[in-house]
Amino acid sequence: MSAGAELTVVDNPAELRYELRRGADVVGQIRYAVEPGLVLLIHTEVAEAVEGQGLGSRLVRGALDDIRARGLKVAPVCPFVLSYLERHPEYAGLVESNPPRWE
Repeated sequence: MSAGAELTVVDNPAELRYELRRGADVVGQIRYAVEPGLVLLIHTEVAEAVEGQGLGSRLVRGALDDIRARGLKVAPVCPFVLSYLERHPEYAGLVESNPPRWE
């Protein structure tokens, strides 16, 4: 994994996940499900080798920015995403007020 490569967040709809890539390597992901007009963010993880570097937050921010750009709402299921949203009120308008239950 090349440490100096640029970080990008990419939607991979075939895998139902947002990927955080460093160069060609996937170093993090957010699993999601879709409903009409809504993205449920279910689970976030980053590679153990890059934990503690703020990459999880970078991944969530990139996913939320993409969801906003698409004019969709978000239903945060993942505790990490919920925590991020609590710390970043600028994304409060994206959160669906009456999301479907996820089990």
